[in-house]
Amino acid sequence: MTAQPLQGILATVGSTPLVELTQFTAAYGLPFRVFAKVERFNPGGSIKDRSALSMLREALRTGEVVPGRTTVIESSSGNLAIGIAQICCYYGLRFVCVVDARTTEQNLAILRAYRAEVEVVTEPDPASGEYLPQRLRRVAQLAAALPDSYVPGQYGNPFNPRAHLETMGEIDRALDGAVDYLFCAAGTTGTLNGCAAYVRQHALPTTVVAVDAVGSRIFGSPVACPRLIPGHGAAVVPALFDPTAADRVVHVGDLEAVVGCRRLVRHEALLAGGSSGALVAALTKSAPDIPPGASCVLVLPDGGDRYLDTIYSDAWVRHHFGEVAHLWAEPASPDAKETVPC
Repeated sequence: MTAQPLQGILATVGSTPLVELTQFTAAYGLPFRVFAKVERFNPGGSIKDRSALSMLREALRTGEVVPGRTTVIESSSGNLAIGIAQICCYYGLRFVCVVDARTTEQNLAILRAYRAEVEVVTEPDPASGEYLPQRLRRVAQLAAALPDSYVPGQYGNPFNPRAHLETMGEIDRALDGAVDYLFCAAGTTGTLNGCAAYVRQHALPTTVVAVDAVGSRIFGSPVACPRLIPGHGAAVVPALFDPTAADRVVHVGDLEAVVGCRRLVRHEALLAGGSSGALVAALTKSAPDIPPGASCVLVLPDGGDRYLDTIYSDAWVRHHFGEVAHLWAEPASPDAKETVPC
């Protein structure tokens, strides 16, 4: 049966493919099945399209946002900004986005193509050395100065996690309830909380694994260190944070995330973003504890095309980590214990 046409580009948000990673599991001798929920197929290129649409549609419904009058203001390291920019462009809303010096030139160009107004925070917070606190302060200043403004507030807006009830619903329906392990990246914790809520509501036998960054404050990183990969972890504990959402927490360093990305593209031709690589790393770390025959799902937040100058640049990797190509060049023995440095 021929698919019916959709009403506008925003109707394509969601219903992303679930792909089994058979070549990856074979290469590393994993005795269980691994599936990837490939969120790059959302129209704005990431899972943040779901959150952005959920938050803004609710604000449109309640009248907090009115096309032609309201200015939307939000802080983002990239993906949510693009999701909001696309939606604001569609509805004719003014959007002011506060990013920081780590935001890539490609993301800035995409935002401007959607007619977003971009403010770049160039100095980190003096106390923490992180950009996020400074971005949030600037959002508050803009909201106070601009009349008829609306701040979605992804770190505390309940319609962020609510969007991901459907993310998990799509996974559940595709695998007919047979999801033994679910790996979610921790940022705003929207995806994690929404998926975990669905698991609880439907009494699924799923172990939810939160993947946080080394140096992140969300789940209390054992190491304090700067982070290079935007969107992986966070410098503040989100207001949405629910310590009961995850059954397990795995911390992954920047280099481990890079190695995960490189291994995924090498064995599956799947070009994924930094937090997706972190999920791959968390899976391999967790492999000894996963029983044979289990089904594992990785929710891959975005694609790798926005990381070509960083994660997929050999020069960038060498500059930050040295000569490390051997880490993804050949599969390790299934019996070997991996020691990828953070």
